[in-house]
This record gives sequence, C-alpha cells and structure tokens, in this order.
Amino acid sequence: MFVDEVEIKVEAGKGGDGCTAFRREKFVEMGGPYGGNGGHGGDIIFKVDEGLTTLLDLRYQKTLKAPNGENGRGKNQHGKGADALVVKVPLGTVVTDLDTGFIIADLSHKDQEEIIAKGGRGGRGNTAFKTQTNTAPNFSENGEEGEHKTLKVEVKMLADVGLVGLPSVGKSTIISCVSKSKPKIAAYHFTTLNPNLGVVRSSDGRSFVMADLPGLIEGASNGEGLGDKFLRHIERTKVIAHVVDMAGSEGRDPYEDFIMINKELEAFNEKLIKKPMIVVANKMDLDGAKENLEEFKKKCHLKIFEVSAAMNQGLQLVVDELANMLEELPNNPLYDDSQIESHVLYKFKKEEPFTITKEDDVWVISGKEIERIFKMTKFSSEEAIYRFAKKLRRMGIDDKLRELGAEEGDQVRILDFYFDYKD
Repeated sequence: MFVDEVEIKVEAGKGGDGCTAFRREKFVEMGGPYGGNGGHGGDIIFKVDEGLTTLLDLRYQKTLKAPNGENGRGKNQHGKGADALVVKVPLGTVVTDLDTGFIIADLSHKDQEEIIAKGGRGGRGNTAFKTQTNTAPNFSENGEEGEHKTLKVEVKMLADVGLVGLPSVGKSTIISCVSKSKPKIAAYHFTTLNPNLGVVRSSDGRSFVMADLPGLIEGASNGEGLGDKFLRHIERTKVIAHVVDMAGSEGRDPYEDFIMINKELEAFNEKLIKKPMIVVANKMDLDGAKENLEEFKKKCHLKIFEVSAAMNQGLQLVVDELANMLEELPNNPLYDDSQIESHVLYKFKKEEPFTITKEDDVWVISGKEIERIFKMTKFSSEEAIYRFAKKLRRMGIDDKLRELGAEEGDQVRILDFYFDYKD
C-alpha cells in the first residue's frame, strides 16, 4: 500500500521528578539535603531511511510517545535520562505542525535526522536548592512536560523531472522505456495509482531521477480524480515534462489539454507553473498527430519534442535535453526560511509569560511559562508553596491582579488549581 500522507500526534517524554531527601547517617553532623535530580525525557526524532518509500508504518499509529526520564533518588542519585524515540521515514518527508502551520522539518538528505518534539528537562532535587541562607531546603521540582504536537507528515518525492499530463497520454510508457521502472500499463484511465520513480541516463552517461505522476484531470487541485493526492510530489522537481497526446486519440484538443493541466498546477502551487518546462508530443505515429502538432506550435512556444513511446522513438533526445537543463539549474530549497520553524528561534522568541482573564467570578491566569512553573512545583510542603507564590510576585502577577481590580478573597485559577487572592 502506498501511503504518502498521515496525521499523527507526538508526545515527547516527561522529565523525571526531583527527589526530596536528607542525609541521616549517625556520624554525619547536620546531614543536609540529599535528593538527586530527575533525568530528562526522551526526544522524538525523525530519521531518513532510504529503504522506505511510504509512510505505511505510521498509518495506523495514532500517537507516538517517547519514554519518560527516571525520577531522582536519595543519596544524590540522579535519574537516568530517557533514550530518544527514533522514527524512520522516507527520503523527502516533510513534517508540519498543524497547530502553528510551520514546517518543522524537511528531510531531504541522506541519513538526515531532526528533533520533532523535545523531551522535558528533569526536575531538580532538593540538593540543587541548597544555599547559604537555606541549608536544608524541604522541596524539589517535578519534571517538565515534553512537547506535545499534532503533525502532518507527508512524502514529497525527490525527483529531478516530473512527467505530467492527462490520463492515458503515455507517461508510464515513457518512463518504462527510458528507465528500469516497470509501472502497470493498460488501455484505461488511472492505470497508474502510485507515483513511479526511475533513474534515467543520458547518451553521455549523466543520470537523473524521473517521476511519473498519476494522470491529472480538470479539478485535480481541488480533489478531483487522483491529482490532489499526488501533485505534492511534483513540488520538488526542477523540470516539468508535459506529456501531450498529440494525436488527440480520445477526441480532445492537445492544446486545450496542455492549458488545462497548467491551470491545475498553478492552482495547486503557483511556483509549479514557473518551473522550466518542455512539451513531449507523444503518439506521433498515429493519424492526425502531424496536423495537430502544427497547430500546437502556433500557440505554444516551449521546446517541443516529437516522440512515440509505443515505438520507443525520439525519447533519447528528450532525455539528453532534460540532462542539459538540469545541469544549468541551481538546487533551490523547497521551503524558504519564513516557512520553517527554527527550534532555536522558537525557544527564545519573545512571548508573554502570562495572561489574566475573568470568567464569571474567577480570575484565570494562563500562559506557557506560568503553566510550566505550576506543573513543575510540588505543593507537598509549605516551603514549595511559598516559593511558588514568590515566583508569581516576581513575574508581576500580583501587581497585575491588583491593577485589574482583584480584591482580597477573590478566587484565582491556574489550570485546575484554585486559590484565594491575598493582597
């Protein structure tokens, strides 16, 4: 089964909790804190495996979960960090965060691997909080939550040349003649249900990869036929070879076919229509092809190559021309920097640490930073509660509540935790 797009949830591992412990040896005076830190949670990493061609392994998995870090223990024993969950994907895989719309990774190189979701850091044990003024802290931290994301994972094939055209114009026959690819070929529409790749060699030995895409029809960019499923595979190609049934063997006008397919390419992605293109005039051995070609040349000013795929005639000239065109074209990336989420920039981008709203009679404090601090706080000791309240004050939450009109005794909520406001 060919699967080239899946939606999946990923959950990186949670960091291990820190430990609250004290030295209690008989001959160790003023033993002090002895709790270790938790280990970091496991990352989720996508790695290119050139042996894979589809996302079938991910098709029936709803959620990928990385392991959690180990909790810290007494005697200053730190918890073990969790191993990353490595997920193998085909070359050409693109990962998009559906919540933000950003491209997280474009895995287009051999053995490339990218961190898709980062594991949480381990919570600190009470030993880490020892200071000159607090020599025996009676609190520790919970581990940080790992990143949770909903992703769209799709394969966009790495081909240099893409063959496009209506069904049954001869694309599969062409790729079977110029490469060792053996697509299914039959005299009916949509014989080709999956994209086919083939390595093609020019007469002087230069090689490149050609993709035969399932036939497009009018409305393909909007989901008609099979086109919407496979148009993505042409996005990486450097050159488009437009195959036209010049004999009009199904009663269609060749030039109208050409214009219609170009409109579908532009509707799907306007960058496609700007790619270098040639026209492969196929079925020139049939009646009416010569006359149609003369009319076609009057309207189309691209390079046109006359071939007969069924007779294996004229195809080598096409291959040589494509090899020459590819040599002159730069390797442009599929996405620009504005579309790709940088982990470094994302981590340090300026973001409000909290927001305060009022729902009914309750003040609701939300925000990634304050929620992270809340989740990492263990409310098992008065010292930990005092420390949390102190952090709220330092972040300016107390002042903001007062400014918004909060009064003594008003209820305040962070996530599912309620407490009373005290001025």
